[in-house]
Amino acid sequence: MRNWLLPIFLSLAAAAAQAALPQRVEIAYDVLRNGTAIAEVVERLEHDGRRYRLHQTWKGKGVYALRGEATRDSRGTVARDGLRPTEFEELRTGRNPRRASFGTDGDTLKNQDRLSLAWTFAIAPPRAPVTVQVADGDDVSTHVYEVAGRERVVTAAGEFDAVKLVRRKDKPDSRTVELWLAADRQFLPVRVQVTDRDGTRIDQVAARITLP
Repeated sequence: MRNWLLPIFLSLAAAAAQAALPQRVEIAYDVLRNGTAIAEVVERLEHDGRRYRLHQTWKGKGVYALRGEATRDSRGTVARDGLRPTEFEELRTGRNPRRASFGTDGDTLKNQDRLSLAWTFAIAPPRAPVTVQVADGDDVSTHVYEVAGRERVVTAAGEFDAVKLVRRKDKPDSRTVELWLAADRQFLPVRVQVTDRDGTRIDQVAARITLP
């Protein structure tokens, strides 16, 4: 393929992915800590092709239920290359709220919040390393994600042919972040795994996908 064709190919691929993303979808995830269930997370996306709202609820299980509940909300606009958040809010039992506001200019991928990031990749799956500025209401961190191939992912919500993304480590002992997008299910985020430097593994795996 000639180099001058590559931008056209990527633009068409991104547009196709956006068109395929459901206007309403809800994914329930089981959250495991070193293999033990600790929480259920539910994420719901609604969009009309122009504006979107993402809502996430976190409920602990067992002793983790004592920590209360948490919600995250992300609102903004839908672009060809992903989501452009304008507002982000996180509420947790016993903690101060976290809020972030975003401008409307600039590259979509360079401005994300912790909830919109995976869904932006669902709209425009990266085919090369991408650098993202991610805000959580307290600070802004830089993430570089790379494509690490395709894998078959088995979850309670089904078995998927997934594109695997890995966050590049800033330091050798930095935590590892891995993300799987279901290529045969509209690139929905079906698994996220975070491994801390002490080996603690937090795995968020799709348990149920609901399309109204």
